[in-house]
Amino acid sequence: MAHDADYVDAHRRHWADAELLFGCERWPNADQLYGYSAECGLKAVMRSLGMEVKRHGVPALKAHRSHVQDIWKVFESFVADRRGEQYLRLLPKGEPFADWSHHDRYAHGRHFDRAGAERHRAAAREIRGMVQGLAEDRRS
Repeated sequence: MAHDADYVDAHRRHWADAELLFGCERWPNADQLYGYSAECGLKAVMRSLGMEVKRHGVPALKAHRSHVQDIWKVFESFVADRRGEQYLRLLPKGEPFADWSHHDRYAHGRHFDRAGAERHRAAAREIRGMVQGLAEDRRS
């Protein structure tokens, strides 16, 4: 049974698990989860600004179904079109997940190291700030 998407919860859950794995020096899976955390965080912001979703929370537009390495420019455009400048200011510079891929879940662990996981961790942490802002906005 598929459950409705909760991008905020998924973002937080992937972040927490990534942090546990990072602390155990499990770079490959920590790195993957930082990517998924960032992706869910970006989609949480987009959903809060009106991103349409279909059944089970699947984004209605194909471009919005992308993984973090492909959704960066989509996010920037979507948020700018919906007066979300405050989120653009918090977005990490460049495209820090350009070297990340969901396909890497199949790769050998030797392809991952602490430095790569730390880069993605830093970017996911900045996106975390955006998501925390969403929660604060909801309480206001």
